[in-house]
Amino acid sequence: MSHGGGLDWPALMRAGLQGLKLAPDQFWALSPAELQLMLGAGSGRAPLLRDGLEALMNAYPDAGKDTTDE
Repeated sequence: MSHGGGLDWPALMRAGLQGLKLAPDQFWALSPAELQLMLGAGSGRAPLLRDGLEALMNAYPDAGKDTTDE
């Protein structure tokens, strides 16, 4: 939620005060991480990172399969 390199405060305040129905003191007491969580950001699945890919590859190896791409 950035606006021109900084935070888009009008949009954040609208989301917090109107969307979440927070009182101003409640809004300003939140950390950015708390506000992000309340707005639903990060509620999806985390991306598959290198460690996760390696774990899957070790658990389900392509053994016995032809490795050429023809």
